[in-house]
Amino acid sequence: MLEAIRKHTTGWLAKLILALITIPFALFGIDSYFNQAGSNVAIAKVNGDKISIQEYGNAIENVRNRLQSEGQKVDAALLESPELKQSVLDGLITRRLVNEEIHRANFKISDEQLSQHILSMPEFQQEGKFSEDIYQKTLAQNKLTASKFENDRRRELLAQQARDGLGMLVSIPKAMAEQTLKFAHQQRDVSVAEIKTAQFLTQVKVTPEQVKAYYDIHKDKFKVPEQVKIEFALLSAAGLVSQVSVTDAEVKHFYDENAAKFQGNEQRHASHILIGFGASASAEEKAAAKDKAADILAQLRKNPKRFEELATKNSQDPGSATKGGDLGSFGRGAMVKPFEDAVFSMKVNQISDLVESEFGYHIIRLNGVSGQSTSFDSMKAQIKGELIFQKAQAKYAELADEFSNTVYEQSGSLKPAADKFGLQVQTSGWMSREDGVKFFKNDKLMSLVFSDEVLKEKRNTEAVEVSSNNLVSARVVDYKPSAPRSFDEVKGGIEAFLKLEQAEKLATEKGKAALAKLKAGDAGKDLEWIPTVTIDRKNAQGLTEGVMNQAFKIDTSKLPAYAGFMNGKTSYTIVQVSRVDNALAADEEAKKNAEAELQAAMAAEYISAYGKSLKAKSDIVVNRKLLEAPAQ
Repeated sequence: MLEAIRKHTTGWLAKLILALITIPFALFGIDSYFNQAGSNVAIAKVNGDKISIQEYGNAIENVRNRLQSEGQKVDAALLESPELKQSVLDGLITRRLVNEEIHRANFKISDEQLSQHILSMPEFQQEGKFSEDIYQKTLAQNKLTASKFENDRRRELLAQQARDGLGMLVSIPKAMAEQTLKFAHQQRDVSVAEIKTAQFLTQVKVTPEQVKAYYDIHKDKFKVPEQVKIEFALLSAAGLVSQVSVTDAEVKHFYDENAAKFQGNEQRHASHILIGFGASASAEEKAAAKDKAADILAQLRKNPKRFEELATKNSQDPGSATKGGDLGSFGRGAMVKPFEDAVFSMKVNQISDLVESEFGYHIIRLNGVSGQSTSFDSMKAQIKGELIFQKAQAKYAELADEFSNTVYEQSGSLKPAADKFGLQVQTSGWMSREDGVKFFKNDKLMSLVFSDEVLKEKRNTEAVEVSSNNLVSARVVDYKPSAPRSFDEVKGGIEAFLKLEQAEKLATEKGKAALAKLKAGDAGKDLEWIPTVTIDRKNAQGLTEGVMNQAFKIDTSKLPAYAGFMNGKTSYTIVQVSRVDNALAADEEAKKNAEAELQAAMAAEYISAYGKSLKAKSDIVVNRKLLEAPAQ
């Protein structure tokens, strides 16, 4: 039980798994991003419902951001770890299953509950009160409609309702809780002495006959694996870059169509006067609205200082008219396109001509600019590079099947494919299967290389996409079968190994003898003890995991208590526990906190078990190839 609690309350991975299981809410998270993502390749299917590779990738990025915000170091090795990948996917799967259960069980969140929740969210508070302006700006900046945001929040509150219900099922008998807390938060004074293997190396002797005998018995351990020299052809998007081109007109068009993407953090503060016309307005009604707007504009040309007055009196936008037409600050993407195009082309204090939109005629005044924009000239090279690579990717997609067919149909050589697609046939040095997997970062290709069809019949392998946008076919040029290393190659290593093995035995014998004397009452003064440290299950004070495990396994009914173990091959380690302190017994506040922690840990166990039960009765298919593939 203690181990379960420790696993669920400590460590980045445990926190991550718990966070994913409990379906955390991120203000602008996965759902809002993927509503616009379109159909994507599935990394998993949950009862037929797809989890796309993009959704999974975004979840990994959310994990990176969360860990970084907590001050933890996040590197590629961590994000590529199988444990993290699996835990992220498990969290997404659990999210889907819980949402299904919520729908099936008819959980409800009333409009009033939802409204009160949003009104109390700190993201939208100003001076302790809900700010409609901040709310609308935040949604606009993140391209969310109020309806979409509120639906997302309703779903998250439903999930919270289900999770809280599970937590309420937790009931821990008082006696069990007290005993668990006693051991979970117990402190122990520990010292350690090591009898190092290295000090016995000079005392052992290994004869040439022993070395030779070991070699003869264990020849299979010293085999050189089978090796090949291969030639290969690579069709890649990167290699096709030189075959495509992008015009300046294409770059400008892309910039104009994606202006919001390139705006930087620029915000524009504007006011407007709206003279509206209905969606079904007649030509006469539109003309009347335009005449009225033109008359107001003429008054402003004569006296720009009357803007607030005329806006309050005439503007048909109820949200801004009472504020003298003030719309506040906004970025690109927040307004309809004609309005946006106008306001982002204006200078501060400039008043626009009439701007027609689906809502009517606008007269706009630009009040100020904050943040920085990115001009077309500054972005031109970057955009051109992106467009070139997009075209190269498209060309790669067009040629991939043709390349695959060519290396298959003309399997006796890679030259026809190389000539046809303008590729270079490259040759490797000697490599084992393991070497090849590391080089190409792909197991399938090397399995094909060492297959009978390729190895013995000298055929091309099928084309394998070793990574995104990289397609490889290979053939064997030369082959070396597996063979034992010669005795002269390995005798030095065998001698060192046998010496270490004997030294380890001597260290163990001495360690066990010293441990027996300590248990019999010897003071152990001939041992070199490290200074005593006070540890608990969460604070190791620099002690190794092996020492920590021994320190909390020792029977402390009689102190000092001792245990010993062989710590790898480096030393026989003796652990001494000289004092045990049930620190919570005298600290009521700490005890209450510990009880709450235990309750939370047990609730996490319930939630985890619930998630597992849902998975057990569901149809879940995981694309292991995608999950295990390195990130591109």
